[in-house]
Amino acid sequence: MNGRLPAFLLALTLATAPAAAAEPAVERTLVVDGAHSSVSFRIRHLLSRVEGRFTAFQGTLTGDPAKPETARVSFTIQAASVDTAIADRDKHLRSSDFFDVEKYPEITFRSTAVRSRGGNLYDVEGDFTLHGVTRRIVLPVTFLGSMKDPWGNEKFAFSLETRLDRKDYGIVWNKVLDQGGTVLGDTVEVTIELEMAPQKAS
Repeated sequence: MNGRLPAFLLALTLATAPAAAAEPAVERTLVVDGAHSSVSFRIRHLLSRVEGRFTAFQGTLTGDPAKPETARVSFTIQAASVDTAIADRDKHLRSSDFFDVEKYPEITFRSTAVRSRGGNLYDVEGDFTLHGVTRRIVLPVTFLGSMKDPWGNEKFAFSLETRLDRKDYGIVWNKVLDQGGTVLGDTVEVTIELEMAPQKAS
């Protein structure tokens, strides 16, 4: 769920620092390493919270290290990849009661602005589309740092936690309980952990 994520400003600078000293800055792109990233969510069911995740997603972070304010983030989730470890529940989530994946196969985020909050914290503003509804939101992103893996590949890590109201996106299915209240809550807690790497030349 709830893109092109930010804190890459520093990441892009680190990734291109040697080249920047010798030649004019150029745009560089980081891509999500799906094998070492996760998109998960939690929602209230009765009194407790249940968890789920999406297993198919892609994302890029593109920008000029000399002009970080122009950076662009793009993130896409395949809605049909929703996974709560219960087949019948996943089938229901894919139906028109919830994600309606046949009609709305993708959940997307496209950034419109990136603003530093100091340190490794960033606000990434952009258009988030879920269930055919697009709303402007701000995602709080933390840049966790960069390092080389055992094979010498540079990796960058980002993390974000946010909350979405599913009713804002037309996902309103619920059941009223005899004793009052509803089966499901409206607030969805979203956590995204990303490991990214410089895009390889084609």
